[in-house]
Amino acid sequence: MRIAIRSGLSVGLSLLAGSTLAAQNPECGVFLGSPANVCNAAIDGIRTFHPMAGLLTSGGNPEIGAVRTLGGLGRFSITTRVNAVKVQLPDLSYDGSTPTVAAGDELFAPSPIIEAAVGIWPGLAGGLLSVDVLGSAQLLPVEVVDGLGVDPSARSVGGLALGLGYGLRVGILNGDLPIPGIAVSVMRRDIPEVRYGDIAGGDTYSFAANLKATNVRAIAGWELSRVLLGVGLGLDRYTGAAGIVFDDPSLPVPRQEISVELSNTRYLGFVNAGLDFSIVNLGAELGYQLGKDQNVTTDFENIDTTGGKVFAGFGIRLGL
Repeated sequence: MRIAIRSGLSVGLSLLAGSTLAAQNPECGVFLGSPANVCNAAIDGIRTFHPMAGLLTSGGNPEIGAVRTLGGLGRFSITTRVNAVKVQLPDLSYDGSTPTVAAGDELFAPSPIIEAAVGIWPGLAGGLLSVDVLGSAQLLPVEVVDGLGVDPSARSVGGLALGLGYGLRVGILNGDLPIPGIAVSVMRRDIPEVRYGDIAGGDTYSFAANLKATNVRAIAGWELSRVLLGVGLGLDRYTGAAGIVFDDPSLPVPRQEISVELSNTRYLGFVNAGLDFSIVNLGAELGYQLGKDQNVTTDFENIDTTGGKVFAGFGIRLGL
């Protein structure tokens, strides 16, 4: 009798533990045991990595190495740029039988971007309220990571996800030593749906999401002969829709598909340095995105779900 009671109690506690873990994300509340753990891991995973995708898309300075507006009509610049962030991905073979999701691929993900700026108005005395129009086109190199791909119906070029952006930059001061040049900008960017994992290929789960980013930046800097130095602060708002897919063999329809709305706000700081060779300019960037607690309860190996992220960038700018 005691053995039966202990066995029943153990089973009950196991089911309760599965139910409790599933309840951590409301979308997983109908699942028990291992499928609930997989469901939670997939949702927590996409919530963790969505801000990283936003950081790769946005970077810091909207025109790397620039510290003020262009100066009005007839002035323009085109920049070829690469942003990079170190990313630790989760193991796609996680089956929910353990409390920890093992680590998958680790990479320093590069993201090439073409940026453009066109002067619209020179502003008042000292560059006050001068205006530039900004634009960007970005290719996410999904093919460098096993299991990462673009949705077949998504906007892409040569199998790479194509992100687009547009915005304005407004000058506050042109700057004259020791007073820095000061400018603020607002950009709106997006990338189409990118998927990680392939159920048909043998993975136990997959998640996919698109991203819309609103970037607000303020930068102050100096032009010292041919050397440019700048420091900036930023606010990012990331939104998107995610789709989670996994199997639950205990249900009549094993293949489960769950939709999740994503929304996140992050703050960041960055420094820029550049070399001005008249028409050609070189720019480099180093920055840090502050972390945030998203109430993620899944334990991912080698991933700090509340920590910040270091990011970097390098670009070559042509301008008149």
